[in-house]
Formats: sequence, C-alpha cells, structure tokens
Amino acid sequence: MDYEVHIYTDGAAKGNPGRGGYGVVMETVMMGKTYRKEFYEGFRLTTNNRMELLAVVVGLEKLKNPNTKVLVVSDSKYVIDSVVKKWVFGWEKKKFVDRKNADLWKRLLVIYRKHQVDFKWVKGHNSHPQNERCDELAVMASAQKQLSIDAFYENIEGELL
Repeated sequence: MDYEVHIYTDGAAKGNPGRGGYGVVMETVMMGKTYRKEFYEGFRLTTNNRMELLAVVVGLEKLKNPNTKVLVVSDSKYVIDSVVKKWVFGWEKKKFVDRKNADLWKRLLVIYRKHQVDFKWVKGHNSHPQNERCDELAVMASAQKQLSIDAFYENIEGELL
C-alpha cells in the first residue's frame, strides 16, 4: 500500500505519573517533495501510556482529508498491539469498563474510522530519525514552563468540555 501520510509519534513522562508530553512528526510526499510538520504539547500530570496514545490521536486528528492512507509509526507496544491485535475493539464492545485511558481510546476510534490507517512498531532509541525527533519533541514539551492540564487524568470536573 502506498501511503499518503506517515505519522511518527512518541510520548514521554518524567515520573509515571508525572510531567509528560508527546511529539508528532507528519510527513507527506507530493510530486517528489517531502513536506514535514511537527506537533507537541506538554502536560503537568499524566502517564507515559497516555502520551503515547495522545500522540497518535493528535496526529490522526491533524489529517485534513477523509479516507487518507496513513501509516502510523510508534515505539509504543501498548498502542500498536492494542489496535493491530484488535484488543481495542473488544474494549469498545464492553464500553471500556475498567479500561485505562478510555477517553483517548474513544477519540482514537472516531478518527481511525475516517481514514485507512496501518500501524508499524519500531524499537525506541534505536537511531530511527523520525522516532528520535518525536522523542526530542515529547521530552522538550514535558520540560516547558507552561504545561497543559490533562483534565481526564487529573479528574478535574471544571476542566472537562
């Protein structure tokens, strides 16, 4: 399958839970030229798995055209295996009862169904240029002075939309 977009993702948390962030690198090749965008955000209190998952969600939500052929590349076995091995669809049927990160899994499934998405796992910290860049972005995001609030994780009533 020829992919229109490659989305590389990583998440980080200093402490688990602790300060965290995600990084996303999106690459599109059009007419022989590679276009690249980067996204990142840091949170004051979260977990590594939430950031790994949020990176994928944000990357997919940035896609502008429905039915895009996309390859998501991540070093997170948690995210990759949950989708590739179809665990998340079983969790969905059970309404995510007793499942961590249900809010993010629900967001993922909504956007996942709007595109043609494949997933690929890569070993982290193994000289994969885009994965290394995502890691840099995630760590940088978690170290910022102004951090966002992961309202679902912190269970802050007034912050929920």
